[in-house]
Amino acid sequence: MIPLSLIEMQLLIAAVLFIIGCVSVLLGVFILISRGYNRELRAIATHTARLGHKGLAQDVSGLVSSASGLIESINQLVRTASGVGAFLIFLGMIMLASCYWIISQIDSLPI
Repeated sequence: MIPLSLIEMQLLIAAVLFIIGCVSVLLGVFILISRGYNRELRAIATHTARLGHKGLAQDVSGLVSSASGLIESINQLVRTASGVGAFLIFLGMIMLASCYWIISQIDSLPI
């Protein structure tokens, strides 16, 4: 077993929290930027809207309901990706705040 003092253990925990927190924030930002409303989703939504208008013009109710269901699924997918990104950013910020709190407690310990 590696003998660590209390201060060394606190520094180790703070360093691990800092690294994981930074990675979490960066992943959250990456997810928000890359998986937001990208080109492929826009193209699918555009074609689905055209399909829905064509179905309305030809009075095909099944086609219209399928198109509206697809648009709703696309919107849910975008909301889910944005929610995951925001959660990762929030979690990373909590880890960084915890790291700061652990570091600030080192000076208040009696040696």
